[in-house]
Amino acid sequence: MKAWIHEKTGDPDVLKLRDRPKPEPGPGELLIRNRAIGLNPVDWKFILWGHDAWDWPHIPGVDGAGEVEALGEGAANIAVGARVAYHNDLLKPGSFAEYTVIPARAAIPLPETLPFAAAAAIPCPGLTAQQAVDKVALWPGAHVLVTGASGAVGGALLQLARERGWVIHAVGSASQPERLLRLGAATVTDYRKDGWREDWVRRAKHQPLRAVFDLVGGAHAASLAPLLTANGHLVCIQDRQETAPLPAFSTTISLHEVGLNAMHAHACDRQWGRLVASGAEMATKIACGEFDPQIIETVDFDDLPNAVARLKDGPNPGNRVVAL
Repeated sequence: MKAWIHEKTGDPDVLKLRDRPKPEPGPGELLIRNRAIGLNPVDWKFILWGHDAWDWPHIPGVDGAGEVEALGEGAANIAVGARVAYHNDLLKPGSFAEYTVIPARAAIPLPETLPFAAAAAIPCPGLTAQQAVDKVALWPGAHVLVTGASGAVGGALLQLARERGWVIHAVGSASQPERLLRLGAATVTDYRKDGWREDWVRRAKHQPLRAVFDLVGGAHAASLAPLLTANGHLVCIQDRQETAPLPAFSTTISLHEVGLNAMHAHACDRQWGRLVASGAEMATKIACGEFDPQIIETVDFDDLPNAVARLKDGPNPGNRVVAL
């Protein structure tokens, strides 16, 4: 098979297109013939960083969509030829190839009418957003703040939060207000505006914020903790809180971290079943025009490293995908 590999860490230009052995699925695994690949920030970050668990040369990539080519032992709950999307363990050989082996429990079934390019945009952004909204038990009408809302995960989170009836206040790029409103935001704040946090301190006194979903970083999230009302939720989708950002027994907020790849090492089959069902529901809604996959670019397999470089350089108001 053809695969994009790297033999050392670095920028996306370290990727080289090479012939590699076609992998075989082991017990509980599937071999997927990739028809589309979803690109995510975690891809360029780990191409740059590497990981001690990798064998070299390494095939990066966590998201893909295609057809089941072969079943490993015990993977009898799916048929050869089935159309699926997937999020693969970033510690394993990845999706930047014509074929990828994945855990059978991670396969998201797809409607026949859904293009593979749209399906490949679901796993990392959509399932990360799903994990984030599942962290908090809020009622319809609850006010929440989403920072870093302009990206692919932010856009998925807006749509999922809108389905729950929450009143969503998005903090994002000034160039994206119409898009963020269309995806579900009730208000949009430009993150480059001086004093926007102070404005929100005043607003939160009159309209309590029940949750803050932060997609920027740990320190950024900590700076927003004072905006939360009593028993609110601070959900970190980028980084985590190493220490409590507020004094004990003040507003008694709950701290949450979100990391999709943790599912591969620590989740049970039942947890995977629920998450895959959420992905399948997104796929059906995309096929029906009820959920936006936010595709901003579709490129050929030969152009993959350049698309990863554009992802790294940004901005990325949505998903970049590769079609095989």
